[in-house]
Amino acid sequence: MARTILSVLGVILAVWLIFQVMGWIIATIKFFLVVGVLVFIVVLVVTLFSRLSRD
Repeated sequence: MARTILSVLGVILAVWLIFQVMGWIIATIKFFLVVGVLVFIVVLVVTLFSRLSRD
């Protein structure tokens, strides 16, 4: 009986851990995406200002 209960608890823990890791990975991807968009905007603004100041 104890073995069955521990097996069920182990499966529940494994499923919970999988969902936690997926959440961490998605959060990391979203963070890098936001940082990438911000860097793109900064590079675009600096490029535009440098071209306008040359003219």
